[in-house]
Amino acid sequence: MWVLTAVAGLRLLVRWLAEGGLRRQGTKVTRYPAVLLLGHPTLAVLALATWVAFLLTRSSVYAWSSFGGLVLVALLGFTMFTRWLTGQGGKHARDGEQVFPVVAVVAHGAVAMLTFVLVLLTAITVSRH
Repeated sequence: MWVLTAVAGLRLLVRWLAEGGLRRQGTKVTRYPAVLLLGHPTLAVLALATWVAFLLTRSSVYAWSSFGGLVLVALLGFTMFTRWLTGQGGKHARDGEQVFPVVAVVAHGAVAMLTFVLVLLTAITVSRH
């Protein structure tokens, strides 16, 4: 599930970069600041690395650390999602604030929620043993 989440998110990131990314943002005030657009995938990769450490060691510390990272990733993702839902018409929106494809956003979010739940359940299960 995590790989599917990453693939859908990567599609969104590649589209944003292909359309100019940060260079196309015509204002300093934006609905998608760099800390959101770059922090979200960076934290997701770090949480995934922690998950790989859990898979290699079966240590509950890594499972919970990975889940903690996912909480931060989810908060940033939810922030971007709510801003995406508001559409293009904000007073600060410019050309660089293109609309992301609905299918990719929905797929990324749905698989991300499933990943979140599975990691939580795994962390709980590992902690009990």
